Amino acid sequence: MPSTSTIDTALSSAPLTNRAAIRKYVRQQRRQLTPLQQRDSAEKLLVHFSTDSRILQAKHIALYLSNDGELETQGLIDWCWQTGKKVYLPVVHPFAAGNLLFLHYDQKTTLINNQYGIAEPKLDVRKIIPAKQLDIICTPLVAFDKTGARLGMGGGFYDRTLSHWYQHYQKQTPQYNTPYPIGLAHNCQLIDTLPTEEWDIPLPEVITPSLHFKFD
Repeated sequence: MPSTSTIDTALSSAPLTNRAAIRKYVRQQRRQLTPLQQRDSAEKLLVHFSTDSRILQAKHIALYLSNDGELETQGLIDWCWQTGKKVYLPVVHPFAAGNLLFLHYDQKTTLINNQYGIAEPKLDVRKIIPAKQLDIICTPLVAFDKTGARLGMGGGFYDRTLSHWYQHYQKQTPQYNTPYPIGLAHNCQLIDTLPTEEWDIPLPEVITPSLHFKFD
């Protein structure tokens, strides 16, 4: 359950059970947000993000560049730079299909569009960090529910990235702390119950502009 005393009534509840239908529904919802709503949401997200104790202690944080109506992350990236934290962005692995690499990102980084039309750092092996050395991976998502289940775009990139972490998380071994995943989402991306598959990796935390969810 969320670690909050109140539930925002604006959070959406879609009567859908098909994963493809949920993706379509939620993506439409977030695309309909106005520029003003997007800016307001990004400012509120930053308040939660910049006061979280785990994030404040982190030195190496993976974020992502927003796309397709996703909650804007540039403010989070700027805050990390201003506070001396190193930022890393995901890059689609050129040889291992369905996997991600994480590259250091700063104001001088050259960006290119990958095969999905999403901007990512130009591949440079000198800037790669092993995922296990990241303190936090902020994950994009299409939808999540009140148990922490996460629905992505369907490529399984973050599920593969987090599978090793999740094995240790389930056993509560010391390695489960890193790379610790935190989902970022608009309020409208909350669904009552998501249909899940065995390969889906749930999230321990999700931050929205209104609430900070922490799940068992």
